[in-house]
Amino acid sequence: MLKKGTKIYSILTGSCPKCHNESMYENKNPYALGDLFKMHERCSHCNTKYKIEPSFFYGAMYVSYAVGVAFAVAAFVVSNLFFGANLINTFISIIATLVVFMPIIMRLSRNIWINFFISYDPSSAKQKNNNQVTA
Repeated sequence: MLKKGTKIYSILTGSCPKCHNESMYENKNPYALGDLFKMHERCSHCNTKYKIEPSFFYGAMYVSYAVGVAFAVAAFVVSNLFFGANLINTFISIIATLVVFMPIIMRLSRNIWINFFISYDPSSAKQKNNNQVTA
């Protein structure tokens, strides 16, 4: 299912959307809240710039809303339909789910957003970019 070269691979692993060879994030753990939004400027393998323009990831807020709704619906289905919880307990489980999974939702939203604009390129995945400036 998670095969390099697919958008789902880049989205779920947080890897470079162009070459899939390195993580876009400085710290892969989304629960390190101090580093949640810290990203590398460029991919060290293919030199892809992650922040395409200033405020690029503001668009991820719209994706975050959809991903958050999906998590809330999943929490509702599990708590109410599978466990038969009453309305108050179902509401509490939805809120708890959104709070616990907030860092994952934020990262997934950014990953989905950047994958709208950058596609996988097999040639960039195979060879290291030689156009990097050497000091």
